[in-house]
Amino acid sequence: MSQPIFSIVLKNVLCALLRYIGSYSRFLQHDDLPNVKAALYAVAHVQHVIGAIDGTHIALVPPRRREQVFRNRKNFYSTNFQVVCLADIYITEVTAQFPASVDDAYILPTSSIPHLMAPLQRDHACLIVMYRVICVPLYSAHSTPPSRFTYSFQYPNLLWLLTPLRHPSTAEENGFNEAHGRTQRIIKRTFGVLKTRFRCLHLTGGALLYRPVKVSHIIVACCMLHNLALRHHIPLLDAEEGEAVPVADEEGVRSDEENGEDAADSRVELIQQYFH
Repeated sequence: MSQPIFSIVLKNVLCALLRYIGSYSRFLQHDDLPNVKAALYAVAHVQHVIGAIDGTHIALVPPRRREQVFRNRKNFYSTNFQVVCLADIYITEVTAQFPASVDDAYILPTSSIPHLMAPLQRDHACLIVMYRVICVPLYSAHSTPPSRFTYSFQYPNLLWLLTPLRHPSTAEENGFNEAHGRTQRIIKRTFGVLKTRFRCLHLTGGALLYRPVKVSHIIVACCMLHNLALRHHIPLLDAEEGEAVPVADEEGVRSDEENGEDAADSRVELIQQYFH
């Protein structure tokens, strides 16, 4: 098949798939919460969690006139996409339209997540996430190595967004951090399975040679097909399982920086009630 014909087929397939996004990627409703909470509680006994959220990068060839906005801190071009998943690594929400220079702290409030979480607050529902402090190199005009560093603070602790403590000082706080970390690993596993099944999403598969809009469509389509494979119990091939893709591409330290006293009080109450 020639490249022009493949491009036409790909466009048609993506359009066909995206018409059914509501059937294969749907955010939680009130009736879903009991089963979802129970499944996530079984992971590490953290109460009220209805999903794990995080972002990851997909390599692409950037538009020539805007290439710098697609350069990430690891010095390759990518798009930054955000995912929410369940205990069984089923993806419920994808935000995939931002270039790599846009960090998670901006993507989260501008995505649909705050709006989707609002009606679930009466159920004390929350998403679980690592709070990262990322060291970002700043380059001078005359040198390639970083001339100095700044820190990018991502993912604040909110009433519906549960982060770990940076400096746990009691057995209860250490227990909470351990349980939080075990629960949050679900999103890393989700990225690992997704990128293993669809190697075009991992750097080892090369950069996607399409416009950013089409790259976003490809990412969303892959997430839909990932969910479809889970729904029909389609396993990874033996060869794929043997060469699982590493996904530890987000580094940083934990922090207890707060974005409001209510969020801090809510986390303290949870620790005191369930980790004593």
